[in-house]
Amino acid sequence: MASLNVGNLGEYLREQRRNAQLSLRQLADAAGVSNPYLSQIERGLRKPSAEVLQQVAKALRISAETLYVRAGILDAERDRDEVETRAVILADPTLNDRQKQVLLQIYESFRKENGFGTGTGTEADTDVDTDVDGRTGSDATADDPRTVGGSDADPRRTAG
Repeated sequence: MASLNVGNLGEYLREQRRNAQLSLRQLADAAGVSNPYLSQIERGLRKPSAEVLQQVAKALRISAETLYVRAGILDAERDRDEVETRAVILADPTLNDRQKQVLLQIYESFRKENGFGTGTGTEADTDVDTDVDGRTGSDATADDPRTVGGSDADPRRTAG
């Protein structure tokens, strides 16, 4: 049976809170949790839910995935590469939001094909269909002139 290292999580949260120069009460208010509950988390007496960790991470402006790993919600070894890959894709300033989402969907489809499920519960968890040009999901048909109802740039499309 795997033990939950909530003490390590609490120490890490306390360190991050202090680095952010927030009091326990300020962080509790910002995260929308009670002051005593947050204190118990920091002391390793409570194991917070993923939702609470997400709220705390947002208030601290840190990665929720990091807190999930520390809390034992994500398997650090197995999921670290996936989390890092997703973070790099999302942080790339040369890609627009649509391109990032498509790239994440392709990445996820390859992971599923190779027998790995998703560990992060992102929007890319849905099955992805690709067409012959390698485009995915709705993008595969939305702007493909070979399909009915292609984009406005479709030369076969007529007004009226």
